[in-house]
This record gives sequence, structure tokens and C-alpha cells, in this order.
Amino acid sequence: MSITRTVRVVLVLLLTVFVLPPADNLGAQDASPKADAFEVWVIDQSDTTPDGGGTLYIYPGPALTEGVGTPEVIDLGDAVADRCFEQTASYPSRPHMILFNESHSHAILSFVASGHVAFFDAATREPVACIDAGEQAHAAYPSPDESYVVVANQNGKLLQRISTEYGANEFVLDDAATVDLASCSTPSGVACEDPEVRPDNAPICPIVDSTSIYTFVTLRGGGLLVFDSTATPMEIVAEYDAATIHPNGCGGLEAKGKMYIGSGGGSPANPFESDLYAFQLDEFSPEPGAPNTPAPTVVFSHDDREMTDSHGPTLAGDSEYLWVADRAANLLTVVDTATDEVVTELDISGEWSSDPAPDLMDVSPDGQWVFISLRGSTPLTANSPEHHNAVGSTPGVAVVRVEDGGASGEVVRVLPISNMVDGAETADPHGLRVRRVE
Repeated sequence: MSITRTVRVVLVLLLTVFVLPPADNLGAQDASPKADAFEVWVIDQSDTTPDGGGTLYIYPGPALTEGVGTPEVIDLGDAVADRCFEQTASYPSRPHMILFNESHSHAILSFVASGHVAFFDAATREPVACIDAGEQAHAAYPSPDESYVVVANQNGKLLQRISTEYGANEFVLDDAATVDLASCSTPSGVACEDPEVRPDNAPICPIVDSTSIYTFVTLRGGGLLVFDSTATPMEIVAEYDAATIHPNGCGGLEAKGKMYIGSGGGSPANPFESDLYAFQLDEFSPEPGAPNTPAPTVVFSHDDREMTDSHGPTLAGDSEYLWVADRAANLLTVVDTATDEVVTELDISGEWSSDPAPDLMDVSPDGQWVFISLRGSTPLTANSPEHHNAVGSTPGVAVVRVEDGGASGEVVRVLPISNMVDGAETADPHGLRVRRVE
């Protein structure tokens, strides 16, 4: 592979040209964009080569909301592999999560089947750096002040930090900051990983708060650790057990002075789970308190349902409402962030997909459109094969028009993503993020 072939734009017309239904079928709200230009970046984590690969789709946002346009299609096996091998002597495998730094100048792509974190110049689409963090990089979350990225090295059971200077394209793994979640101790003196307290400390998703000080780290076996991620090594400032915060949380965001953290399913030990917690951020301090303090508010718990598996949240409208996707139940749970009460549940199965399996979401800059990655029939991650919690029938992207100021919404189309191998559909969209374009 050659770096000169880094960005290979393919026009996949049969799959990506889409047409908006007649305007009179869409209701009174204007479908045209009402804010700055934006793009929607989506990762299909299915293989494009025998050694891995994956595909990045970049949709022009305003055209997408109007139902016309063609995305850029970038084969990540071609675009990233050379850069990673050049810098790490190893190849990346299975692109999983994608995020942007605060200024949206760079994309940060983590590879869940390897330990790689790749940084892209978002405007040129060029990979500018690649770091091998170790066994498995499930998610890499940038601090709002753009000084670092926190990496959840899932099966390595490590929390790691990469120092970032985006203007200079300089990214360095800070080994001195690393915390071994399998062998560390908490401020209360108990083991970070303990069969009775936190039985499996594989980190799933780190979420950094707006001060760039606190990082909330969800754990595969349940429980939660909150770190001062500016300390070296990173220091635990709050600890929660598995009875307080349930397993497999991935997805969180900050709104109205609160950090919202979810729990989900997808592991053999815990295939179904759906909870949302709210933490008051002003109650945290660099000085650790007792375990399970400050206590979270349980916004909702759907654990009594037969099929439930919550995942990525987003804010809709004017950030007054939080939406949480449930890929097993095909629901979007809508929460009023002022009261922390569930307003409604939107069933998004139906006209556009009988089994959409909504996964990760993000919102347009004006808050009027939500975009959701939809899983495929052969999900490669976060699926319990005996339970099919992450299996969907229409791999692609759902376009949802926000209604009632964020209290409701309607799917207006699904854009298919396909990767046919030996006559079988293997596409498995997962990572999705909206990028602001100045």
C-alpha cells in the first residue's frame, strides 16, 4: 500500500445516491440546513482486506438532510495501514470509534481489534499520526482543552493518555500517566478490580468533562472510576461499585452541569442492560470521598425488559433533551435534562427498517437533525451471539428530523451501507460523528 493512495474517493452510486421523498410527506418543518455547514463521518468496521481495513464514509451534511448528494468513501485499509506500520511496525485492525477534537480540525479513530489510535487532518482526510497503545483501543476521547486524549485499552485493562498538539501534529503516548485497572487500588484502599466490587475492569468508554479535569471511565463488569486525568499518573477521585453502576456502559455526555453515563449489554455475562445515570459535576473534588459518592441519580432503568441494550446518547433541539439509543429494542429514549424525567420513547422500526438496531448518534450543529449508525446482520462487536442484541437488518445511517424542540423526532430516511463478501452482507456501521465545517 502507498501513502499516495491515502484518500481514495469512490462514487458508489447504487448505494449512496439518495432522494428525498416529496416535501408534502415530511410535514411543515423546512428540511434545509439552518446552521453552519457540517459533515457526518461514519465507520463501517467490517473488513475490506484479509488483514482488516474498514471503511470511512463522509456525508455532506446539508445535502444529506435534503436527501441528495454522494459521500466520500475511504478504504481505511489503504488510507491508514501504511502510516501505522511506518510509525508502530504493526497494522491497525477494526476501526471502531471516531471522535473530533474541540476545534474539529482532527479526527481521532480507535481500532478495537488492535491497540492503534490514528489521528487525521479532518479537512484533507490525511492520517497524520498513528500510535499503538497496546492490546486493544476501544475508545479514545479528546479533552476539550485539546491537551490530551484518554484511551480505553479494553482487554489490556489499562487507562492511557496521549499528549496532543494538534497544530503541530504531535501526538505522544505518555507512559507515565498509565493506570493498570486490574492491579491498582482505590482511595478507599480496596482493589480496583475485585470479584465482589468491580469484577471485570476492562475499560469501555472514557468521557472527559468540560473542565478537562475529570474522566468518567465505564467498566465491562460494572462499576465506574472517575479520574483526575491531568495528574501523572492519572488519579482516582471517585469510585463506584457494580451494584451502583451497572455493566458495559458506553456513551456519556455533559448537560446542565451534569454528566450523564449509561450502562448497556452486549457481553456474554451481561447481554441485556439499559440504565442512565446523572452525576452533579460540582459535587466532585480532587479530594476523594467515600465509595459511591457523590451519589448518582438513576434517570431510568429498563433492566426488567426482555430485550434492551442502551448505547450512545446525544442532545437534540437546543440541548434541552437527551436521546439514548437502544439497539436491542429499536428505541430512542428521550430525557428532559432539566428534570431528568423520561419524556417519551420513540420506536424507530417500521417504514424504513424492520430492525434498525440504532447504535451511536450525533446531532447537527443547529440541533435539528440526528444521525444514527445502524448495525448489520453480522455485528463484529458488542453482540452476544446467543441473544442477537446488536443484530440489525439495514446497515447504514438513519436521518432523523428533530421535532417539538427535541422532545420527539421522525426518521425521514435510511442511507444503506454495504460490504458484500461472497454474496453475503457484512457491513457493520458503528462509529459516527458530526464534524463542523467552517
